[in-house]
Amino acid sequence: MSEKVLHTAICDLFGIKYPILLAGMGGASTPALAAAVSNAGGLGVLGAAACAPDELRQWIRRTRELTDKPFGVDTLLPSTVPSGGSVQKFKAELPQAHIDFAREFKRRHNLPDPDPAKMHGRGLAFSREFFNQQIEVVLEERVPVYVAGLGDPGFMIPEAHKRGIKVMAVAGAVKHARRFVDSGVDVIVAQGTDGGGHNSRVGTMVLVPQVVDAVRPLPVLAAGGIADGRGLVAALALGAAGVWIGTPFLATPEAGIEDFQKEAIVEASSEDTVVARCLTGKPARFIKNKWAEEFEASGLKPLPMPFQGLIAMPVMEAARQAGRKDIVPGFAGQSIGMIRKIRPAREILEQMVAEAVEILSKSMPATVRFAG
Repeated sequence: MSEKVLHTAICDLFGIKYPILLAGMGGASTPALAAAVSNAGGLGVLGAAACAPDELRQWIRRTRELTDKPFGVDTLLPSTVPSGGSVQKFKAELPQAHIDFAREFKRRHNLPDPDPAKMHGRGLAFSREFFNQQIEVVLEERVPVYVAGLGDPGFMIPEAHKRGIKVMAVAGAVKHARRFVDSGVDVIVAQGTDGGGHNSRVGTMVLVPQVVDAVRPLPVLAAGGIADGRGLVAALALGAAGVWIGTPFLATPEAGIEDFQKEAIVEASSEDTVVARCLTGKPARFIKNKWAEEFEASGLKPLPMPFQGLIAMPVMEAARQAGRKDIVPGFAGQSIGMIRKIRPAREILEQMVAEAVEILSKSMPATVRFAG
């Protein structure tokens, strides 16, 4: 019955049971979490933004060991990052005022230097070449689905389609969605400001129907603030063919974040997040913390990507290794107010499906199939 009620165009396109996709959350959506979501009937997506090419290849192959179901890879394709850069070159261009702020912040909060051997994505230069190298791995490994979490994937779509790879892009505005249609994407994720990580200035309930109208008949996934079966049903009612879910899956044993960060999600309310550029240089939603508060109070302007990350991320890494929940609780969306305990990914997905089926079964015949 659940298959009939929840079957949409997304299920046919990706060969999955339910129209529920794991958001590719950098560092959190690991092979264990992606495989768990795929094995439960959704589509798991690796959050590979900070994976060096060799590590990305390892993640892809490890995911294939954990599931025989379809899965995807999410990376970033920001158009404004420079070319031909190295970490050393980029660091040489950092303003001294920002360097001094980070150094003084670590001193005030008694943060030791992070252990380089324990750093995910250590030594990476977020240059155009780096992102292109990631794409080469995705193409070589013939991953079933590729997702551009930021930026336009148009340049790689012809080759991806030749290799049987479906391509998605995350849009935070109608104009971006239209551009992605022109680029040839297969699916668009309309992510509202409610969502965690890089997001939009527009709320999910307003953004989704506008994107659906603008790109029809292309399938659209709704993202931002969706955490249960009610949110899934609401997304379908707005015209979406499925949902892109992140924050609820952070509070799982499989998520690749620290236990104290999972606890922060469970403890927080929806009012405990903020959107700022002080971590990556792009607007992103995360749980309030001392770094964000003190950076804003400093009067310094956030640097563009990747330079702001070269200032913030070493501090965040030091705080992570030190277990400092007050400094690095992590990225999260406003749906944290609906999360009250840590649960397996399968349980979250299955409860979401059960809730949606119950709602839909009460309002329409069980034989209804959504076509997208």
